[in-house]
Amino acid sequence: MTPTKDIDALAKGGRTNIAGFALRLLARIPFLFIAGRFYGPDLVGRFAIAVVVVELAALLATLGMKRGLAQALAKADRPHAHVVWDALALALVASLIASAVLWMFPQLLYPNSPITGLDHWLALIVVAIAWSDLSLAALAYRLNVKAAVTARAVVEPWTISIAAYVFSFFTIRDGLVLSYVASMTAALIASMVPFLRSYGLPRGWSPRLRELARLARVNAPLAGADALEWGSRNVDRFILGLLFAPSVVGIYYMAQQVASLPQKLKTSFDPVLGPVITRALADDDHPAIASQVRQVAFWIIAAQLLLALMGSIPGEAVMGVVGPQFVVGTAPLVFLLMGEVFASTGAVCESALVYVARHRNLMISATMLAFQIALSVGLVFAMRALGWSPTWQAAGPAVALAVSLALTSLAKAMLLRRLLGAPVSPLRWPLIWAALAAVVVGGAFTALPHRFEWAELLIGEPAIAATYCWILWRWAFRPADRALFTKKPDRASLPNEGAATG
Repeated sequence: MTPTKDIDALAKGGRTNIAGFALRLLARIPFLFIAGRFYGPDLVGRFAIAVVVVELAALLATLGMKRGLAQALAKADRPHAHVVWDALALALVASLIASAVLWMFPQLLYPNSPITGLDHWLALIVVAIAWSDLSLAALAYRLNVKAAVTARAVVEPWTISIAAYVFSFFTIRDGLVLSYVASMTAALIASMVPFLRSYGLPRGWSPRLRELARLARVNAPLAGADALEWGSRNVDRFILGLLFAPSVVGIYYMAQQVASLPQKLKTSFDPVLGPVITRALADDDHPAIASQVRQVAFWIIAAQLLLALMGSIPGEAVMGVVGPQFVVGTAPLVFLLMGEVFASTGAVCESALVYVARHRNLMISATMLAFQIALSVGLVFAMRALGWSPTWQAAGPAVALAVSLALTSLAKAMLLRRLLGAPVSPLRWPLIWAALAAVVVGGAFTALPHRFEWAELLIGEPAIAATYCWILWRWAFRPADRALFTKKPDRASLPNEGAATG
């Protein structure tokens, strides 16, 4: 695939996934409102810890094949359907083992509260999450990102929002857990239907145990990288669950959910970025990989910085929408949003590093996760010794996350630049100019008297976005960037575009 076609593919996938992100954003807001207003911080905090453990189990059950599957398919010498069903069979076994462990030790799901009601049953949803992820990864190899948008941006968030509202009339205690199970089940169905249409049933297939074992072994570094990246975004919640009451965890979780919306931008590019990188690797075209990383990283960091500004400048008003008791989570929200911005470059660089330097990438991730955990605990106990309130103490892990993500991005970008022999930094000066201008505009609205607080969201948010986007479009965007917003990019101008300064 030529560099021009690579950019075309990335732009096409980007358009689809940005649309999916917007749909996910619109669907996720009702869930946050319902969970905050109907269930309260205590039940939200309890649910938050359980979901952390279940999603970690599902991630481990995929054995790194969410990203490794593209490489396995690219090198396959037998029907692709057989390769994918090998992966699904392996994930099924791993999921059943993980579910059995969580069923026998439910305290892993609920470390700070008693086990009652339907708590045990949440462990059984692991296989649905793992299979949904793998089926969407298989579809992504064929550049079908519409299925991921439908499953992750429409079916999953709208199901959990509607289910949370319905179950609130029957069981407040178990309503969030049941809603999560319903949403993951619906997402599995929405993933498997297009998967079966594309790959079909594996006719003449029988599991190859030796091949399965080899696949698991080869993908071990990818599984480790996935687990470490996931851990860096969720270990803060687990630490809070061990050190604070569920209500504190619930407030932090809501801030985390608002802040994690920008993160979906990066993960939504994975389906199209992975196959493009693996094809460039097959051609040993390192400059093309660097160009792809720069291009996608710029798109992501530009969008995430905008969302961070829109979420943090009127932060109290944003958290107040979830519920008045969650306004104290504004400080963690600001640091979490900035952490997503800092993470952009490293996250996209990792999309290439997992193929060209998977073990060194793993070492960087492991080192920074250990640093993040130590800094999180250290900040909490330091603030506790100073007599700060629990809500301020809870911001400690958010600060640690932002610092560790910034250092991780720096380390991974430097490593990838050295390996590819080409710059990978997406930074451009107009990003700084746009951010400063947006801060000035947004600050003017937050300075209004309290009775005009409504203007922060209804007028201030569009003003922040308009100021930021106008500066970027005028001074930062190049023809390759504008390809993201046109169905037929200007091919004559694309090959030499996409190189970032710095």
